[in-house]
Amino acid sequence: QVRLVESGGGLVQPGGSLRLSCAASGSIFSFNDIGWYRQAPGKQRELVATVTREGSTNYADSMKGRFTITRDNAKNTVYLQMNSLKPEDTAVYYCSGLLPFSSRSWGQGTQVTVSS
Repeated sequence: QVRLVESGGGLVQPGGSLRLSCAASGSIFSFNDIGWYRQAPGKQRELVATVTREGSTNYADSMKGRFTITRDNAKNTVYLQMNSLKPEDTAVYYCSGLLPFSSRSWGQGTQVTVSS
């Protein structure tokens, strides 16, 4: 089982930026896809952005143009650059990866709070 560890969350003002990191204990190429989901209080967990092994990216419509997912293969790390943050982006952000013939793996989550 590959372990995923998120970092980079915190408190930011509306319009600000944050970069989240997800470090995998093994090769990120082990995953069919790896990326970010989020869960706000009282809401269901939702997709933010993912990247496939082949490098294709997928974003939720509300994040397109504001969030960018990238990966550093040598560091086995996936990043989420978040710009123009809004209060409604406040949530726990989870890193998640899908291994072949297995269930999705999840990190412990990192809190992002957008507030003035």
